[in-house]
Amino acid sequence: MANSSAITAARHLSEKLPLPLKRLADLAYNYWWSWSGDRISLFQTIDPQEWERCGHNPVAILESATYERLTQLAEDPFYLKQISALAREFDQYINQQDTWVSRVAPQVSKQHPIAYFCAEFGIHESLPVYSGGLGILAGDHLKSSSDLGVPLVGVGLLYRQGYFRQRLNRQGWQEDYYIDNPFGHMPLELIKNEQGESVTIELQVRQRVVKVQIWRVQVGRVTLYLLDTDRHDNDPIDRWLTGHLYGGNLETRIAQEVVLGIGGVRALHALGIEPSVYHLNEGHAAFCTLEVARVEIERTGKSFYDIEAKVRNSCVFTTHTPVPVSHDVFSPDLIDSFFASYWPQLRLSREQFLALGARRLGDPWEPFGMTVLALRMSRACNGVSELHGQVSRKMWTVLYPQRSEDKVPIGYITNGVHAPTWTAPLLGDLYNEYLGEDWKNRAVDPKMWAKVDEIPDEELWSRHLILKERLIAFTRYKVKKSRELRGENHELIQATEKLLDPNVLTIGFARRFSPYKRGDLILRDAQRALKIFGNAQRPVQIIFAGKAHPADEEGKRIIQRLMEWCHNSGIINRVAFIEDYDIYTGQKLVQGVDVWLNNPRRPLEASGTSGQKVCFNGGLNCSVLDGWWCEGYQTGPDGKGINGWAIGEDAHTSDQELQDGIDSRSLYQLLEEEIVPLYYDQDAQGIPHRWVQMMKTSIKTNAPLFNTDRMIADYVSQVYVPEISKSVEPILAKVLL
Repeated sequence: MANSSAITAARHLSEKLPLPLKRLADLAYNYWWSWSGDRISLFQTIDPQEWERCGHNPVAILESATYERLTQLAEDPFYLKQISALAREFDQYINQQDTWVSRVAPQVSKQHPIAYFCAEFGIHESLPVYSGGLGILAGDHLKSSSDLGVPLVGVGLLYRQGYFRQRLNRQGWQEDYYIDNPFGHMPLELIKNEQGESVTIELQVRQRVVKVQIWRVQVGRVTLYLLDTDRHDNDPIDRWLTGHLYGGNLETRIAQEVVLGIGGVRALHALGIEPSVYHLNEGHAAFCTLEVARVEIERTGKSFYDIEAKVRNSCVFTTHTPVPVSHDVFSPDLIDSFFASYWPQLRLSREQFLALGARRLGDPWEPFGMTVLALRMSRACNGVSELHGQVSRKMWTVLYPQRSEDKVPIGYITNGVHAPTWTAPLLGDLYNEYLGEDWKNRAVDPKMWAKVDEIPDEELWSRHLILKERLIAFTRYKVKKSRELRGENHELIQATEKLLDPNVLTIGFARRFSPYKRGDLILRDAQRALKIFGNAQRPVQIIFAGKAHPADEEGKRIIQRLMEWCHNSGIINRVAFIEDYDIYTGQKLVQGVDVWLNNPRRPLEASGTSGQKVCFNGGLNCSVLDGWWCEGYQTGPDGKGINGWAIGEDAHTSDQELQDGIDSRSLYQLLEEEIVPLYYDQDAQGIPHRWVQMMKTSIKTNAPLFNTDRMIADYVSQVYVPEISKSVEPILAKVLL
């Protein structure tokens, strides 16, 4: 195991800091700071321009700061009080013994933690090893596990260049490029042994031995371990196994999943960690189950089928997508090239090994499915919303021919979001005043959220307008920067000063631009859309952001159509596209928009979480009834939404053209007849009281349910330690099927 007494990266950094600032090093190397109350000014104060340039990296800002600047801060009494107060709060948090888990599930010990495997983790924009929703959910999972005291460790991959970076050319076409991550100047630490050497594990990838090193990231009380093959003693090809997230071909993908699953188990063992539960967050990590089996076979000398039940009892699985193409499958030939020397270690024949990942047994051409393997080798499986659970049971009924569809053993735990991360500090301050300063620790309490009714309309509305103005200023800055980089003409660059208007109804749409998410649905009837957005008396404006996968040509065409629309003379100041979407951009959007638009084809949105983030900031959802919104949307006696709006009919059809037509007409009608009139129904002071009432209703009805504290409590009581389910408060424990 790594020597815990070795000089850590935080201590090394603290040696460079003046004495009064040394605690900044501890804070910089633990992402707890990113959801603390002082997260805005703590590091930004050092050098705002450098903070922007280094991508909000706290280690980089401390390393780059001049000693003169640091000594200036060291004699600033206000700044020193800020550090001292935050350091005390941090120490109390880290050392807290009385946690939710210690009270309800003391049998979950730090000696045998839950190991949470995922291909991506979205902790913060300064750690770019995520692409979208799956990673953001995984990051929030770690944060709430830390808050609730769940003994959990994360396991993922450290990508040299992460997910691709996005820029759009003058034709509006997405161009992809990559940037090396400066790991030595980021909030993570390479794990070394007592001799100062990197702790490594070895894997066989095809016929080559690959060495994998391990990095540590602290997320509050939770540790995230990231695996990295970029070592000088590896073959140049193997050094790039952890080069890109979701890049390369199928051979790269299966190699990465070998590193994640098999390598992840070996890394934990090398660190002396013996998990009680292996949680596979999506099928990418399914090979983990095979390595757990191999270790048990080696330990006991038993056959695979003798230890299979024990392995299954230690593994749980969360599936995240109802889109068939998104489930990884590999040909038998590819499996042969990677596992021919591995299945003998499991005491299995080739046919027996391939059967573990086959949907239909007996077909020699049946591909090996990672989701199938995970389902077969896990004692519990769940989708990520009630509807997704239903869709998943139907999708995988083929694996359970003796069961009716409703008895397929796939339950659901609806996703949530980490409230302290996504709630704007300006709103959090308002909640401190009216809900109580401990509101972050009571996110699941509906009685507490009911107190939002006590917030005066003018206070909630004025803070919302400030956040919207901040979003618009940020959007103008980003669009101007993009136009400058594209070499656009001077007039177009200067026009960004008039882009968007804080007094106009503002819609946000940000997600991966996959065709099924229908990013351009609002353009389906261009003339009707132009009439809505270009209305002189009651205009509407929209901000887009998001990336299309490098191989998704149709997704890129959708972005191109939106960019063309941005230049339509009738609405040129009413439409904006923010390039290179990341966590920081996402925060600004969910905190500042009036309405969050979500219009995927049903039932292809497993859950979605962006709209949940909007709720904590008083924004309203306008979404198809898919994913989490099926559970969140509420109507009044007249059948109309009281906490947002539902697009189209609650019906599923294979006729995409028909569904697109129904949904686009419904969206236009909602905007014209409900959303726009409600927003512009303002008093003499410009306050739309009925709109603000809907904001409050959205907060009251959604915030207590769609947060990761509730989600983690469900995982603990229903999946990790199901024997405690009867003793957990009802608000924290939905019954799974």
